[in-house]
Amino acid sequence: MKIYLDTANIKEIREAHSWGILDGVTTNPSLVSKEGRDFIEALKEICAVVAPGPVSAEVVSVTTDEMIREGRDLAKVAKNVVVKIPFIREGLRAIRTLSSEGIRINTTLIFSAPQALLAAKAGASYVSPFLGRLDDIGHVGMDLVRQIRSIFDNYDFKCEILAASIRNPLHVIDAATIGADIATMPFSVLESLLKHPLTDLGLKKFLADWEKLPQNSRKA
Repeated sequence: MKIYLDTANIKEIREAHSWGILDGVTTNPSLVSKEGRDFIEALKEICAVVAPGPVSAEVVSVTTDEMIREGRDLAKVAKNVVVKIPFIREGLRAIRTLSSEGIRINTTLIFSAPQALLAAKAGASYVSPFLGRLDDIGHVGMDLVRQIRSIFDNYDFKCEILAASIRNPLHVIDAATIGADIATMPFSVLESLLKHPLTDLGLKKFLADWEKLPQNSRKA
């Protein structure tokens, strides 16, 4: 499964990228605004760090013509930009037009299997089911990933499932087990994947035992 970071914080992106496990980034105007930066300048820097990995950047328009115009502009920022379009009626038309022009689309705000099916048929490269938000209202977000995985496998859709609204490590493991192609998460969740108390205890013991060795043995 590919690992994406959901952020606009360039320090977090550089850190995750240095680990050698970062495949891409998802971002949006809300995340960029938290950093107090110009959206396009931030997008350019993120794309440069992650390249050739995909960077999803979201449109803010809600009409088809405006989403198409904005999507074309975003796609010109860097070769690895993926245009995020919300799943609405007008968005489907924009997905069809932009994807036919070779622009990769990440359909965001997916909350049902029918929405994912229609987005894939319209030409989206990615669909982003929002797992945590479904959990928040009493639904099981992972059930949606299972449904989408089955539908896409049945009909050999090339559209990738990008599990979004990831809240904790269990979300990541469940998404990987079910067969999501990608999981995008905040840096805090990605960092938590590194940790296990038994690893810390084991390392502490190994180092303590090492200190007990005779000095000449350590030098050898």
